[in-house]
Amino acid sequence: MRQLSYIIILLTAFVCNIMAQSPKHEVRAVWLTTIMGLDWPQSTNAQRQQAELVQMLDQLKQAGINTVLFQARVRATTVYPSALEPWETSLTGVPGRSPGYDPMKLCIDLCHERGMECHAWVVTIPVGKWNSIGCKKLREKYPKLIKRIGEDGYMDPEQTQTGDYLANVCRELTHNYDIDGIHLDYIRYPETWKIKVSRQKGREYITDIVRKINRSVKSEKPWVKMSCSPVGKHDDLSRYRAGGWNARTAVCQDAQQWLKQGLMDQLYPMMYFQGDHFYPFAIDWQENAAGKTVAGGLGIYFLDPKEGRWTLETVKREMHVLRQLGMGQCFFRVKFLNSNIKGIYDFTCHFNATPALIPPMTWTGTAAPAAPKGLALKGGTLSWNEVGSTNGSYALYNVYASEEFPVDITKAENLVATRQTKTSIRVPKGNKNFAVTATDRFGNESAATQLLINAGPRMAATPLIAITDGKAVSLPDIPQLDAKYLVIETLAGQQVATRPFAKTISIDGLPDGMYQIRSLGKKGRNHRIGFFCIKRQKHQHRFTRVR
Repeated sequence: MRQLSYIIILLTAFVCNIMAQSPKHEVRAVWLTTIMGLDWPQSTNAQRQQAELVQMLDQLKQAGINTVLFQARVRATTVYPSALEPWETSLTGVPGRSPGYDPMKLCIDLCHERGMECHAWVVTIPVGKWNSIGCKKLREKYPKLIKRIGEDGYMDPEQTQTGDYLANVCRELTHNYDIDGIHLDYIRYPETWKIKVSRQKGREYITDIVRKINRSVKSEKPWVKMSCSPVGKHDDLSRYRAGGWNARTAVCQDAQQWLKQGLMDQLYPMMYFQGDHFYPFAIDWQENAAGKTVAGGLGIYFLDPKEGRWTLETVKREMHVLRQLGMGQCFFRVKFLNSNIKGIYDFTCHFNATPALIPPMTWTGTAAPAAPKGLALKGGTLSWNEVGSTNGSYALYNVYASEEFPVDITKAENLVATRQTKTSIRVPKGNKNFAVTATDRFGNESAATQLLINAGPRMAATPLIAITDGKAVSLPDIPQLDAKYLVIETLAGQQVATRPFAKTISIDGLPDGMYQIRSLGKKGRNHRIGFFCIKRQKHQHRFTRVR
């Protein structure tokens, strides 16, 4: 079955001129490196750095990126004021010197203004050259914790203190900043490490570090996503070998198990391969996602002639396959995307033509927030009332627009703005109708509050069938409809009932409110037939007060 799935996916990839439908929920991420200023900063001048970051994030927003993995801990050095480690050298050119502002906070604020998530990317085990400032200071504090391999220093994954220390680093970030995620890099044995324990014991050591970090993060802010970037092939497959380089066996990185155990909410496997080294392993990641989110890491640096000889078609096919599998995409790295090498930026803008929300963390079991109230349009400004605190944090807002009414919030093309922190937004003049939803930091979305601006011909095409007392509803005459079933949905697109196709259907048991009916045909085709409103008569009862 897996072999058949691979063949189907591969054949589909080769007809990538047919654009896959853009989904409403999808991770579209980038790794933004700060080590040696590879992506950012390009200058040691603070004002120029800030201007560079603004321009960089504007470009990413235009390309549909919704998640920025910002390298916060580099090599036992940081791009934020830390009580534990010194400043990263790339910010000023001088080891340990403050740039005079907080780059971490700046990036978070800029991302949130653009409706994007910002995750703190934490490099874990490697701590840089043996005599670099970060490694040297760690050795002074914890002489037995750092091991030397060649010219580099590494935290010893077999020491319990490693997990404790890294948990404190991640706790500091989570406590001090409004981050959306902690992203762990190199959470594994280094490839140069001579592993003397069994592979099972090695996996236990690495998993123990992950568990400690997870507890430190979730105890501070349970909505902060835990993720990591495992080696791109989890392990050998039955038909495809990993070539000796994989996550689970080679470096004791049991990433798929971390998803199943709830230690990770997302994975960003570094799938910097092509052909048989990419597609079967993408399917493997998807099949073992345990209901969590996996975004395949794409090695777009190979588009640069200095790095490799990849063609744009190679990356385009991989992007299509990831989307067809229901996975996200993550580019390594920003410089190669924004510089539009071989047209990758132009294609990404086209590929991500409609916005996308981050998939919700449904496994947390948190309830969706209440729908916003007071939706109004005045002078080109759409506004609504604040929902308030939800599940321990503030609410965010998504805005939809369409010529149809009610606005269908299940369609990605109706998204206008995502993850808005304010309760108003400027909208262009026109005759579109609007809908606004609230979402919590776990990604749970409320029902939509609708605003009718223009009834128009499209509303007439899907009419209000009836206002009913809640017993039954009769359908209008619709010729040439091959429907076998009728699906009843809320205006937010949530399915609440299914009925065999009939002229009159029972709606007994549904609460008062507005609903839409869709037909479901033999080949999965569906059509919206119309809307109905349940408005039951309110009966007055006389009660006897009991003392």
